[in-house]
Amino acid sequence: MMESCEVVLKKGRAASVGRGHPWIFSGAIERLVLPNDTQAEPPVEGDWVRVTDAQGRPIGWGHWGEATIAVRLLERTGRQEGTPTSDWWAGQLQSAIAWRRRWGLISGEQTNCCRLVHGEGDGLSGLIVDWYGGIAVIQTHTLGMHRALPQIVAGLKFALGGELKGIASRSGKLLKSHGDTLGTEMSAEGWIEPPTDDANGVTAVVENGLSYEIDVLLGQKTGFYLDQRDNRDIVRQFAAGRDVLNAFSYTGGFSLAALAGGAKSVVSLDASAPALEICEKNVALNEECDDAKHSVSCGDVLAYVRGCESLPDLVILDPPAYAKSRSARHRAVQGYKRLNLETLKRLPTDALLFTFSCSQVVDAGLFEDTIIAAAIESGRNVRIIKRLGQPTDHPISAFHPEGAYLKGLLLAVD
Repeated sequence: MMESCEVVLKKGRAASVGRGHPWIFSGAIERLVLPNDTQAEPPVEGDWVRVTDAQGRPIGWGHWGEATIAVRLLERTGRQEGTPTSDWWAGQLQSAIAWRRRWGLISGEQTNCCRLVHGEGDGLSGLIVDWYGGIAVIQTHTLGMHRALPQIVAGLKFALGGELKGIASRSGKLLKSHGDTLGTEMSAEGWIEPPTDDANGVTAVVENGLSYEIDVLLGQKTGFYLDQRDNRDIVRQFAAGRDVLNAFSYTGGFSLAALAGGAKSVVSLDASAPALEICEKNVALNEECDDAKHSVSCGDVLAYVRGCESLPDLVILDPPAYAKSRSARHRAVQGYKRLNLETLKRLPTDALLFTFSCSQVVDAGLFEDTIIAAAIESGRNVRIIKRLGQPTDHPISAFHPEGAYLKGLLLAVD
């Protein structure tokens, strides 16, 4: 690995990274300066590189990439030589985890699952670590982070101590794209260190006082959608006495919250039959949730909505990301508008609609404009009651607004 290749930025292009943005785009790079070694070659994806401004003043160290984002800055330092050490990794992870401890999310009686590391929000671009009551699940989104797994694992052990029972890797998307460049050991997905009591991937957690079974090896993402914790609690506050449709329900997070909040009835709607089976198990785990008030429906959400003459008076729309890139943004916006328009047209008077987007390329302003356009076309009187977003364990760097990927609205519909 090239430890001391230097990336020199163009004149005037260091301003954004100087303000704290962690990404350096390929167009901002003036040249690469290789080590003074006749065998030296340009860096390959995942290598550490040292970044300087046009005058040669050091900015920091980061992982080299081979896409539009050429460097992800991780350490801002004036050091001239030597990549960040194991102590640096341990310190970064300990700092991120200390914040979650302050918020009572790691081992609390009401909640013992959370995000431990949230990429750029914790200064670790390309790394996600989720926590499920003793199990740490790592997702690496860059080769640099994936190659740092030994240091990440060691840092987690240092920061979590005896609370850590097992470690899993869920980096399938990255591995599928780069499997040919990684060794057999680095290409594995699954347990890095399995728990001693049970290695089938299913573990029990509690969130806002409600119990869930999470499959950290086979479930979506790392097993659960931890980013909706606060919004699930808001649904709980508004659900009393209402009939609820939880669309894109997955394993029932919003459904359990609504039942615990006193909903008259809840329908969990999803295209995945296995997810709905887990949803029903999760309902049964909780005394606060009356099985008799809950039912499931397997199928396409838009087709289901269009097949209803009238919908329940509380609907939750939490679809998967409609756009993964800017090129797909227009199509995504049209998808959000169509889904929300069809829903708004069928809601009864005095209904509530929780509607979300987790597409990073659709920012909060564009999403809200799209929902307003749907409201205008529906002919309904619609009021915005709350603007919704990410919980505290999914922090957004003030210098990286792109990190605000989850946005939502609570609407009152007359």
